[in-house]
Amino acid sequence: MSDTILNSDVLLSGKTSFKIEVPYLLIETGEKNRKKPLIIYLHGYGENLKKSRKIFSECLKFSAYHLFIEGPYPIMDKNGNRHVEDWGRSWYLFDGRQSQFIKSMELASEFIQEIIDRLAELISFNRTCMIGYSMGGYLAGYFALTRTRHLQDLIAVGCRIKTEILDPESTDWDEYRHLRVLAIHGKNDSVVSPDPQKKEIEFLKSKKIDATLKLTESHHKMNEASITEIKKWLSRNGY
Repeated sequence: MSDTILNSDVLLSGKTSFKIEVPYLLIETGEKNRKKPLIIYLHGYGENLKKSRKIFSECLKFSAYHLFIEGPYPIMDKNGNRHVEDWGRSWYLFDGRQSQFIKSMELASEFIQEIIDRLAELISFNRTCMIGYSMGGYLAGYFALTRTRHLQDLIAVGCRIKTEILDPESTDWDEYRHLRVLAIHGKNDSVVSPDPQKKEIEFLKSKKIDATLKLTESHHKMNEASITEIKKWLSRNGY
């Protein structure tokens, strides 16, 4: 066979969509056949639905529909776990570029909104609360700011609510004043500093939004102190 390289032309190059199956779990607690809140849980980077359900198990004491969703991007287990369902998950892709960050969070938000819309045809809920930790908290904050009509309560743990995604010239803050926000952050968090989140909560308060920051004696971790603050806030707000 000749070693001569034949001439070649690229005829077509492009992109197409590729879908994977992503699990979610809906649990009902309390009295059946009555309207109740929908609480959505978004786990942190490298966690999954199974771990999320364990972390937030105390919240199941509230009468509500509890929706646990797994992040759409699998993270291969470096310890050699071969079962994909046990791998950790990620909510979005981030390579340092803000445009990639926003695009990826929008895709994940569309994915979550599709699940909520599907559930709305099957169950009757009277309010929606989203609880997100770390990476899940960033996404929960984005979801709340871009889909304000679909969310009444937001609990963001160990993250920053990125209000800069909104256009300061065109944003009508009257559309956000129904939103209640609880931010929980560890004072000793060296992964995500609490100071930027403090500024975000003050900014939201300046827009007359019911926003509160609770600092805990902890690091970057969803621990008992965070769960306690979540439970207290839910109780105070009628859950």
